[in-house]
Amino acid sequence: MMWTTMSCWNATIKEVLWVQMGAPPEVVARLEEAVASSAAMGPPRPSCVGEDPALDQFIEAYCEMLIKYEQELSKPLKEAMLFLSRMECQFKTLTLSNSDSVERNRSASDQFDVNNIPLDPQAEDQELKLQLLRKYSGYLGNLKQEFMKKRKKGKLPKQARQQLLAWWNAHYKWPYPSESQKLALAVSTGLDQKQINNWFINQRKRHWKPSEDMQFVVMEPHYYTDDNVLGNPFAVDFPHEGFL
Repeated sequence: MMWTTMSCWNATIKEVLWVQMGAPPEVVARLEEAVASSAAMGPPRPSCVGEDPALDQFIEAYCEMLIKYEQELSKPLKEAMLFLSRMECQFKTLTLSNSDSVERNRSASDQFDVNNIPLDPQAEDQELKLQLLRKYSGYLGNLKQEFMKKRKKGKLPKQARQQLLAWWNAHYKWPYPSESQKLALAVSTGLDQKQINNWFINQRKRHWKPSEDMQFVVMEPHYYTDDNVLGNPFAVDFPHEGFL
């Protein structure tokens, strides 16, 4: 029982020390005062074995629990201290290596200055350009693609618009070019068929309104397709026109 009592007293002191970790300052002060007072009094006197078996069993179990608690807490603390020690060594190594590198570069620079070696500005500029291109080539490529997209979405070239307007004025009564005419317009203007389709769609929405006798034709697209030219009241193919 004497061993159990001493072990329990030691474990209790250790438990108090562990509880101090992360506790507020006022709590830490009270705990330190209690530990100092207990240490001054010394361990409790052992009681007689068998005086209270239930209490003895409880104290023994409690002491074992405190010892396990100490082991569980000490393991992560040791690991943390080991990790901090390794990190400190790595930082010291990096600091020393950087210092050596700076010193070597400084010495090399001083050596160049002493020897007065002539430098080629054009070669330096070329090397700098190559480094910048290697570093930012992907970013520049993305910017170029975005610029091309915005350019396609913007206004059409002036000459291309003039040719489309010429076709529009010549076919104002029925401004629906056939597929062959769209292909010819694409060749002459340098635009693709999607751009041409969009231009005619926007132009009709803004500047054209079918007459009353032509509204039924607009509602029936098959009247003005290439396959049904006879049903179209206005011819849609004009190969004799010069601007096509």
